[in-house]
Amino acid sequence: MKAAIVTIGDEILIGQIVDTNSSFIAKALDKIGIATFEMLSISDDKEHILNTLLGFQNKVDVVIVTGGLGPTKDDITKKTFCDYFDDKLIENSFVLEHVRDLIEGFYKRPITQINKEQALVPSKAEILFNKVGTAPGMWMEKEKTVFISLPGVPYEMKYLIEEEVIPRLISKFKRPYIIHKTIMTYGRGESLIAEQIESWEDNLPSNIKLAYLPAPGRVRLRLTARGENEDLLKSSLEVQIKELYQLIGEIITGIDEEEVIEAVVGSLLRERKQTLALAESCTGGKIAENVTSISGASNYFKGSIVSYATDSKINVLGVKKEVIDEFSVVSKEVAKSMALQVQQLFKTDYAIATTGNAGPTKGDSEAEVGTVFIALATPETVYCEEFNFGQPRIKVVERAVSKAFEMLYKEILKN
Repeated sequence: MKAAIVTIGDEILIGQIVDTNSSFIAKALDKIGIATFEMLSISDDKEHILNTLLGFQNKVDVVIVTGGLGPTKDDITKKTFCDYFDDKLIENSFVLEHVRDLIEGFYKRPITQINKEQALVPSKAEILFNKVGTAPGMWMEKEKTVFISLPGVPYEMKYLIEEEVIPRLISKFKRPYIIHKTIMTYGRGESLIAEQIESWEDNLPSNIKLAYLPAPGRVRLRLTARGENEDLLKSSLEVQIKELYQLIGEIITGIDEEEVIEAVVGSLLRERKQTLALAESCTGGKIAENVTSISGASNYFKGSIVSYATDSKINVLGVKKEVIDEFSVVSKEVAKSMALQVQQLFKTDYAIATTGNAGPTKGDSEAEVGTVFIALATPETVYCEEFNFGQPRIKVVERAVSKAFEMLYKEILKN
């Protein structure tokens, strides 16, 4: 089965808002075995919308449209659907009652004529009840394609997808199973991994596909299995993952998107009742941001100091000025001192420190642009590694963050 996802709105096309709806819908469809054939963002223009619907007619099984269902004149999706299906708008008493209850009961104000017009829907449409908003969803069919129109407001769209659309699609269509497994790896580049697993990849079963999803310092390997027998797919994936562990197990930190390295590190620290502190310079708090993105981080994360300027390293962290003068602010010695000082300040088992020249120009050091020192203080010692992550600036920061987690992960596993 194939689906197309269409977002309507000039605000998306001019970059005023980011389209998160399409990603959510695609994931929801994928879970029930419907593959997204195409994603498209189009303007609030009648002819453009009509041509888009016609273009997908009978080419995909399902078209899901979001946006253009508001009460104002620029929201034209309902009227355009009527033109496409040779239909007319009628007042739906159930929707009108819901809109009235929401406006007068919840918002405590009189209902207006514009509010009432939210209850106008195509007469041929199957209404998808929007409990959390005033604009109902619409389900309409033409020849071999189902057309679904949903509000563009993300929380309303999500409610309708989960409570109305997905159950109806499951009921209407016989679908294959699509199962994804994402293997998280750190510390090795995409090309090196590809060389190591080339023979394994060449011998994958025909119904299992591999995709490389690289990012600075990390590569995700996504296995996708498609077929009619769910249990058989799951067992086949397990066999392939075990073989992959034998080949590159030393760089695998977990399975699936939820097992990002910061979550894995957090689980290890929590299990061992150990704690972490951070002293960041060139990474500007990004490591702390990743740590605190994990629920329950307060169990092991004690705090962070972003000592970006040289004087803050001296006055806040307590790095000796003499050390900075002798070795420069971007140096192994300063990174190690930062790690030890923040470890002592927060009284933690582990501490990470970063200092470097992220670029594009040099700061208070003559170190080459892209140079980063990452120090790790452990319960027994402190050590530091030097890297050059090149350019641009964002790449330097992202790779430094990934490398810091990788170093901590490996150190914890030693013990």
